Amino acid sequence: MCYAIPGKVESVEAQMVVVDYFGEKKKARNELPNLAVGDYVYAQGGYVITKVSKQEAEESLSGWKELFFSLKDTDDQLVFFAPENSAVDRRVARIVKEVSQGKEISPDELKYLIQLSDESQLDILFKSANFLRHKYHGNACCVHGIIEISNNCRKQCGYCGISIYNRQLKRYRMSKPEIIAAVEEAVNKYGFKALILQSGEGAYSVAELADIIKQIKQDFSVLIFISFGEIGQQGLAELYQAGARGLLMRFETSNPDLYRKIHPGQELDSRLEEIRQAYQMGYLIITGALIGLPAQTDNDIINDILLARTLNAEMFSFGPFIAHAQTPLAAAVPPAEEKVLKVLAAARFAAAREAKILVTTGFETLSSRARQKGLVSGGNSVMLNVTPLRYRGFYAIYPNRAHESETVPEQIDETVKLLKSLGRAPTDLGVGVVKQKEASKL
Repeated sequence: MCYAIPGKVESVEAQMVVVDYFGEKKKARNELPNLAVGDYVYAQGGYVITKVSKQEAEESLSGWKELFFSLKDTDDQLVFFAPENSAVDRRVARIVKEVSQGKEISPDELKYLIQLSDESQLDILFKSANFLRHKYHGNACCVHGIIEISNNCRKQCGYCGISIYNRQLKRYRMSKPEIIAAVEEAVNKYGFKALILQSGEGAYSVAELADIIKQIKQDFSVLIFISFGEIGQQGLAELYQAGARGLLMRFETSNPDLYRKIHPGQELDSRLEEIRQAYQMGYLIITGALIGLPAQTDNDIINDILLARTLNAEMFSFGPFIAHAQTPLAAAVPPAEEKVLKVLAAARFAAAREAKILVTTGFETLSSRARQKGLVSGGNSVMLNVTPLRYRGFYAIYPNRAHESETVPEQIDETVKLLKSLGRAPTDLGVGVVKQKEASKL
């Protein structure tokens, strides 16, 4: 992942470029015409987003340079940890050493990690996951924005508050001008470089979505992820052609029988095939599972983590199962905070080098300190909700969601302060706004 500050193109080879950020080299895929060595660009999610003038880049970089290295120093100090010297749990220390050397963690080792329960063992687990995050990903922290464009949905998922079960929910469907206005505010006013457009399944036709995405890509320099449920291979192809480059689609569980229980009339294989097709087309993949599903076993969770890895996920999204009161699974009890943290840490062991790990809004709803704890237990990504406030409360996938009534500036301020305290660089908050208006707070 490249920092959302300008970087200088160091080399160009076909569609791949190497971008330099204060001595750090990052690869990115380029789709811009006539890009040359020496140009300055913004890159995001492995894609070059836009080219900027040398003057604009140098002005921005002059303000970031001192801060960039200051944040790295803070992260270095906080992550200082030598697992091989720990007398608390030698097996964890051995696993960390082997993963650091490139060995793939085994299912038995993953099971051992998620079944740790002693407080001192858990402390070592979380510190080890943070150590691996730092080793392979540095102090970068992805901060994406999400716009929930409609809560209409045709599915009958047994826990989701926007499913057809919730007859008390006020439904909404943003118009194209409303969506474009929300994107304009997120990109031009708040400086986001990556946005997820999300809705319930079937809220819009593929043609409508393609038209919206084409307009966004025509008007704004931003990486677009889609999250509209299953739209089929042809739908994926049309939206990719329109300009979408990422897909957020959880498979939710690797257990086909459990999947059928929570998704009546649906098959896991269909969902997995769509994720695989998206990857083959060139989409960046964000996927993962729910933690704490009724009847879920530790073996299921281990298989979930391993499945996410085989799906070539750019980012893992593992969050707690929280059922809405207006659904058949309303009586289900959410998992404990500790359980979620163990899964995030175990996921970092399983994909130490490859994936970014999201601290989900669901986890933040479950625990007020989820974001801080998740980011020091292997996590390195968060999402800010930039859905217009007049609609946000109606996207009730589970009750009392975190950040439901917070303005975007409030979310940015809170996030920037937390990242500063942890020494993380907010890679997906646009530097044009965040650097100039918020850097003093960092």
